[in-house]
Amino acid sequence: MTFLVKVLVNAVAIWVATLVVPGIEVAGGDGDTTAQVLTFGFVGLLFGLVNAVIKPVVKVLAFPLYVLTLGLFTFVVNALMLQITSWIADATALTFAIDDFFWTAVLGAVVVTLVSMVLSLLVPDRRRD
Repeated sequence: MTFLVKVLVNAVAIWVATLVVPGIEVAGGDGDTTAQVLTFGFVGLLFGLVNAVIKPVVKVLAFPLYVLTLGLFTFVVNALMLQITSWIADATALTFAIDDFFWTAVLGAVVVTLVSMVLSLLVPDRRRD
């Protein structure tokens, strides 16, 4: 259940990023609300998989840059994860596009990070310690 909640949080965060950041687009459904929600859900799933598989490796390799920039390099790594998600989506039937890496992807990463953080605080964690 926790994985499904994380996918939904990712989907909502990417949806907000498409509304706020010009240059980030998720297309699909041609006006059909259900198809659009499913498209955002699949993009959220893909983004979650990229974060689960690729991000830990990048974080280990970029550790010196995290230390050097006092953690601000996190936004560049998150932008890279969005860009990788876009590249993978291009190979599938999903339409998730980011116009420019540096400004669009980094600003999108900031929005996705902030929205994900707020939504994660609002959704209770049901895991037991």
